[in-house]
Amino acid sequence: MEGSVLIIDDDREIADVVSMNLRDLGFRTESAHDGKAGLQKALSGAHSLIILDLMLPQMDGISVCRRIRERNPYTPILMLTARSEEVDRILGLELGADEYITKPFSVRELMARVKALLRRVETDREAVAGKPAGGSLRVGEIAIDFEKRRVTLSDKTVELTVKEFDLLALFARNPGRTYSRTDLLNLVWGYQYDGYDHTVNSHINRLRAKIEEDPGKPRYLRTVWGVGYRFAEPAELAP
Repeated sequence: MEGSVLIIDDDREIADVVSMNLRDLGFRTESAHDGKAGLQKALSGAHSLIILDLMLPQMDGISVCRRIRERNPYTPILMLTARSEEVDRILGLELGADEYITKPFSVRELMARVKALLRRVETDREAVAGKPAGGSLRVGEIAIDFEKRRVTLSDKTVELTVKEFDLLALFARNPGRTYSRTDLLNLVWGYQYDGYDHTVNSHINRLRAKIEEDPGKPRYLRTVWGVGYRFAEPAELAP
């Protein structure tokens, strides 16, 4: 594997151990030991992955994650932290973290998670819908360019996060098919996050706010009560 990994952790010993093992895998690494320095490096460089501690001096990891996602929705973030409370996990994932592992951790497990996460990112466009990443699709007033990962609504660009785009791509390519929250967690997030249905709901709500004229009465992304969600079929969108 290759690329650059940024490690943001105030524990220099842990950062050094993680860095050494990543270099053994072929990665270049750089480290920052407080939130502000980490954020500056994250926004000023191109990285294949960011490993981010939650408890940091100067600026906490949640704030760093939020700021990164405002500017960069694509670089995967793995949260590495001693805090294991469910609220922290959910908050981190909803803000855009792609993976979460708690301290103390096995270096072997961390490296396995890193490799799995980067493989998932590499193949996400194909895996999410089971179809080639290229091409485009127009559904009602929504136009999707899968290769450029660009969405327009009535010819106006819609800014979507990585997961919001992946959700929309999955639904739009499979109109009428109902997906449970567990299905969506597996397909879009890559594996099962037990008990994280709220994460799916939050992303669905944010996606609706961006593509629906009236999110309270969605035209495109519909709820199947007691089951999950589905995208409207072409006949349902006809004038």
